Amino acid sequence: MLGLNNFEKADRKNIWHPFSPLAGNKPIGIKKAKGVYLYTQDGRKIMDAVSSWWVNIHGHSHKRINKALSRQAARLEHVIFAGFTHKPAVDLSKTLKRVLPKSIDKIFFSDNGSTSVEVAIKLAVQYWHNQGKPRKKIIALEGAYHGDTFGSMSVAERNLFSAPFNELLFEVDFVPFPKGDGAEAIARMKELVTEETAAFIFEPLVQGAAGMQMYAAEVLDKLIDIARSKEVVCIADEVMTGFGRTGKMFACDHLRNDPDLFCLSKGITGGYLPMGITAVNERIVKAFDVEDRTKAFFHGHSYTANPLACAVANASMKLLLGKKCQQDIQRITEQHQAYLDQFRFHDKVKEIRHCGTILAIELHADDAGYTSNLKEKIYDFFMGRDLLLRPLGNVIYILPPYIITDQELQRLYKAIDVFLLEL
Repeated sequence: MLGLNNFEKADRKNIWHPFSPLAGNKPIGIKKAKGVYLYTQDGRKIMDAVSSWWVNIHGHSHKRINKALSRQAARLEHVIFAGFTHKPAVDLSKTLKRVLPKSIDKIFFSDNGSTSVEVAIKLAVQYWHNQGKPRKKIIALEGAYHGDTFGSMSVAERNLFSAPFNELLFEVDFVPFPKGDGAEAIARMKELVTEETAAFIFEPLVQGAAGMQMYAAEVLDKLIDIARSKEVVCIADEVMTGFGRTGKMFACDHLRNDPDLFCLSKGITGGYLPMGITAVNERIVKAFDVEDRTKAFFHGHSYTANPLACAVANASMKLLLGKKCQQDIQRITEQHQAYLDQFRFHDKVKEIRHCGTILAIELHADDAGYTSNLKEKIYDFFMGRDLLLRPLGNVIYILPPYIITDQELQRLYKAIDVFLLEL
């Protein structure tokens, strides 16, 4: 077995880590994980307060999910999903349709959040093509992040992530981020929406990668109303906000409007295996459910509806819909609110934001944004206390597994208070 030093050397020699510069990158070796904790090669016990990039909703190495994975591996590990099917996928589709709006008719499987967005964009454009009424124009919100593939980059904010590729991205019309009463965004939406508009895509209520920026459900409903006035296909990117993060099953459950397409990923498998879902309503399905084979949706992935991923997703969904997990979501929401209510503003704090299990504190910074110099200072402070709070630039946020205890939440709150006092 490699010693720790050799382990680190082998990693640096062979592996390219995401969202990390190659120079000076020093990843921490993890040997196991359990509950809300990560156990390192050198004996540390680190609290995973961001659910390992927002995916781990029930805690690491959950017994019931482990059992579902092991049982499925002994039966069927994978099968091509073109022309074949299997029970784990059918069961998952039935569960998802039960918790999504009644208008949802079909579940399309892919591999991750970015691909679920790609599928949604292609479905929206082909929906119009299939009817002989081609529309190509797409509207998105400023500050958006929808993934790192070309379609998802195109409908996202043009920033550091996309800079080398901007000339290759397709044109998109952007609506200002809907602050406050959203008047500016609503006015711009009215200007942009025409009978040439194919789709309107948005992260409902919370823009995650933008720094957990939050906006009102009432404003989003007005934007959707405007889009609907021209029959525009509305796409909800619930990759981060889905599965209880905003206090309800989906962020769109806070709305009076139901989107046409839902993009789902991250928490769906409890953080075990990659999976993307694009949930499609009856209106869109009808344009594809025809005898003309040229109007089929020619899209797929090698690991579409992987039985192992479906099995753990079924186990995760059963836990999520259980009374205990729903109580935990409510408890975390209330704990965050109590912290916010007693929070004493510092001159270094610009804003504190809360939605369901998400709590974010934005700090004043001359270089605000993902590359803020505060990022490393924040990260190092909390990691020095064995707390994984990977900041979004100058924004500290908590997005924990639902099994986190009140005592563990209090430890996080107190650490944030100390950081702000020492900043």
